[in-house]
Amino acid sequence: MSPFDPDFNDLPAALPIFPLTGVLLLPRGSLPLNIFEPRYINMITDALASDRMVGMVQPSTANAEAHEGEPAVYPTGCAGRITHFEKTDDGRFILSLKGISRFAIVEEIPTVRGYRKCAVDWDRFRGDMAAPAAKIDRKTLVGAVRSYFTVKGIQADWNAIDQAEDEALVTSIAMLCPFDPSEKQALLEAADLTARAELLTAVVQMAALDQPGSARQ
Repeated sequence: MSPFDPDFNDLPAALPIFPLTGVLLLPRGSLPLNIFEPRYINMITDALASDRMVGMVQPSTANAEAHEGEPAVYPTGCAGRITHFEKTDDGRFILSLKGISRFAIVEEIPTVRGYRKCAVDWDRFRGDMAAPAAKIDRKTLVGAVRSYFTVKGIQADWNAIDQAEDEALVTSIAMLCPFDPSEKQALLEAADLTARAELLTAVVQMAALDQPGSARQ
């Protein structure tokens, strides 16, 4: 945990939310973002002036009920702290978010700056603030990822993968791979690292088998 990260009791009662389909942020993961839409420029400007926290969420097609003309979102997201940012000459923000903790949306809050904001609850995810101690079936996971990367034509630094700690391995693969939005959300909502690793292994195994030219019978 970085000395700049908030303590659990200091997490905010409300967060600006940034809905992005198919984008996943997990605790201690790093997410690069290119911000150019005016309301999200406002969101980042306001976040930088306060606690530097932004909530990443996904639009939800399963829930048809929208909020004031905006798309409905999944009720669970992950908050990130802005760790680096640049202002470009053409008016964009290029920044990095570090995942801090998941949260549950309680209700949306009216705003005047264009972006959406929600009251949030952190209690279910208190454990996200500390690196988990869990044993994963690393051999099976890495084997499944190798097959998936092969059929997808994805290049990887296998030395770095072999040396990565368990949580970093699971988090980076879950965040970077082009899974379906529902799969990304399921990975976010997994109870702990062990459950996330097991689900990730199943997702990459099925994705590899579903590709043309795979060994599936």
